[in-house]
Amino acid sequence: MDESGTLHSVFLTGGTGFLGSYLGAALLQRGSQVTFLARPGKHLSAKERVRQILDWHEVSPALRRNVRVVTGDVTQPGLGVGASARRSLIDAFDGIIHCASNTSFAEKNGEVTATNVGGMRHILDFAAESRCRAFHHLSTAYVAGRRSGLCPEELVTARTFHNVYEQTKCAAEWLAWERCQAERIRLTIYRPSIVYGHSQTGRTLQFNTLYYPIKTAYRLRKLYEADIRERGGKKAKQMGVRLDPDGTLYLPVRIEVCEGPGLNLIPVDYFVAATLAIMGGAPGGGIYHLVNETQVSLATLIDYTKAYFRLRGVEACSSAVYHQTPPNALEALVENQFAVYAPYMRDTRAFARDKAAPLLAKRGLTCPTLDWDVFRRCVDYAVQVGWTAQLESLCPQTTLP
Repeated sequence: MDESGTLHSVFLTGGTGFLGSYLGAALLQRGSQVTFLARPGKHLSAKERVRQILDWHEVSPALRRNVRVVTGDVTQPGLGVGASARRSLIDAFDGIIHCASNTSFAEKNGEVTATNVGGMRHILDFAAESRCRAFHHLSTAYVAGRRSGLCPEELVTARTFHNVYEQTKCAAEWLAWERCQAERIRLTIYRPSIVYGHSQTGRTLQFNTLYYPIKTAYRLRKLYEADIRERGGKKAKQMGVRLDPDGTLYLPVRIEVCEGPGLNLIPVDYFVAATLAIMGGAPGGGIYHLVNETQVSLATLIDYTKAYFRLRGVEACSSAVYHQTPPNALEALVENQFAVYAPYMRDTRAFARDKAAPLLAKRGLTCPTLDWDVFRRCVDYAVQVGWTAQLESLCPQTTLP
């Protein structure tokens, strides 16, 4: 690392994933040498997976000379890399960036714990073995767990969480802190909030979290319009759905919203810029929230979605009013679809920026707000590519309820 904080050589986990791939591409653009730890896929080798992700990020052939790919797996002891291969990596880099993570909210055969907790143990073992002096860990602001109000930039002592993802990411932070203290490795933890597509282009490699409820509205629009135009609208009538003469689709859906600061959303371009700014501007390490000072209400997102897809009847509704009457069939369907994201859609948590804000202000970084123009660009891109990341389908076949 030079005086500007640039990492000249990096060992990167999770570099074929969403945020990790953006960081890997950005580091290459800055001239860093990046060693990707990557698993082989069902039909692609680790090198082919890395090549595919670099193609998507349009990394030039010249910059790819600074890429090295090591086949391995953070869930395996020794990262699944032989001892001799690991020895060849010692002193080959000046920082580890650990982005590998399982973001599922539900445990399946222990896979989330194996990746987020077991993977942390294995990469920390590797960090100690390699005599690495700088360890950068990509966590999440939602390690705060079940709480309300302001969440500080410090280790969390929460005992209850909304899902296994929050729980395991919190456990991983503690493992990193304890081991890095013992090994005298400088630790920096980055805690982004909900990350969506590029604020200027709308491009993204992932269509979950923010995109999931928007994609649900898109699907309902397509499915019920087709039912009305092509099949007489029998199922639409059962749900109280109708198509107005001007092409607006009426969906009788109340969506429960809670009083609170709203959704904390950051575009991926800001995530990359903020992460690199802290990486270069915090030589002592620490914990930093990468969040938006301006949050967006769920009611605003509902209005944007209605305007974009020409919907009416979808309305934000306070909890008190919502529970005065039982949900209709369509409301029950939507509530079930949104259940996994409900803690984030109705969040009452806010995130302190005492440590991150001064560092980002020095670089002139301000997080863009998700206004109508940014929303439109992001959804334009999603619709254009069919709600798929192009590398992997994220939009399975759907049938009408």
